[in-house]
Amino acid sequence: MRRTRTVLLCIAGLMGAALPAGTAAGLEPVAAPAGACVNSPGPARGDALKVLTIAQEAQREFGLNSVVLRVSSDGREVLTSALGESMTGVPAEPSMKFRTGSVAIVYMGVVLLQLVDEGKASLDDPVSRWLSHVPHGAEITLRMLGSSTSGLHDYVTDPAFLAELEAKPFRDWTPAEVIGIATDKPLLYEPGTNWSYSHANFNLLGEALEKISGLPLDQLLKERVYGPLGLSGTSNQSTPQIPEPVLHAFTSERGTYEESTFWNPSWTTTPGAVLVQNICDLDRSARGVGTGKLLSAQSFKTQLDPGTIGLGHPTASCPDTVCLLTNTQAHHFGLGVIVVDDWILTNPSFSGYAAIQAYLPAEKLAISVTVTQGPKSPAGNSAQTIAERISAALAPEHVLKMR
Repeated sequence: MRRTRTVLLCIAGLMGAALPAGTAAGLEPVAAPAGACVNSPGPARGDALKVLTIAQEAQREFGLNSVVLRVSSDGREVLTSALGESMTGVPAEPSMKFRTGSVAIVYMGVVLLQLVDEGKASLDDPVSRWLSHVPHGAEITLRMLGSSTSGLHDYVTDPAFLAELEAKPFRDWTPAEVIGIATDKPLLYEPGTNWSYSHANFNLLGEALEKISGLPLDQLLKERVYGPLGLSGTSNQSTPQIPEPVLHAFTSERGTYEESTFWNPSWTTTPGAVLVQNICDLDRSARGVGTGKLLSAQSFKTQLDPGTIGLGHPTASCPDTVCLLTNTQAHHFGLGVIVVDDWILTNPSFSGYAAIQAYLPAEKLAISVTVTQGPKSPAGNSAQTIAERISAALAPEHVLKMR
């Protein structure tokens, strides 16, 4: 049965519950090199055992090829573990790289706010100040791009685009091609008056950041995000290549179960921000973003609430299949991030990969999970479900509940 393409911005027995993957029974764990992204030494106890058991049970329940996760509390590791296989006969490892899609959107929002703090731009600058060629650029502001309130169509929902993408998953798409699909259509609503997710917003935002800073986006993100957060396993990979070691992905999106690891990601977002990461970087990212480490106090407040609350409702020109999220105080889209109750997160999916990075400031708890699908895995983001279950076990007064 064919599955709908997933976008934006899812084993061990009881003996394994006492020994994380990679720790052999009867052997003393060997200390990992400092900074290495490896399985926690066993046996798992306390909160680590709770997390490991949740991951093992979910892997069986959802038929996942792999579950790779890292949970930390106040910056201290609770558990790092990789369950299952990357490919047949190749165990999954925490150091393996995978695509993290919408995490780049979070980083672009951070950089935009940094540049605003430095007086190099204003959130309320019209896009036309920086990108004169964009239709409706005088009506759409940088804030609207970052908060997805521009009214631009999402090219990822365009039937002709989806048909071409399904038929040719290795095709290389240019920014002009994908942005053109969105801008060739009338706006869904007057900019700033409603909310609907559009990949075109972030393609344009990345282009604007290059104009504002005078730097290539890849370099900009390295200098302002990867370096300060210590994301040594993060890189831009706008081509199908992923640096070794690779967590391989598989999907049934096209009607047959097949490998999708090296499908071309050029359509996903702007060049320079097509990211691959490992699970340890996702953990550092969750903490860095969730604490506002890279932002001033005022900009962090804006990141969490750029004016989206109250927006998101279907209209005659924006049906409920598009304008589908009513942004409330309890659940809303910020400037590139998602805010759910007390949690700050993002939940990327891409052709067989699904992940989540989530941070709970009240408990200083970070949960990062990525999964790869098996032949009978359900559609949707199973990593998100695993994170919800972990939150219930470790922070019962602040359970993460995605809507």
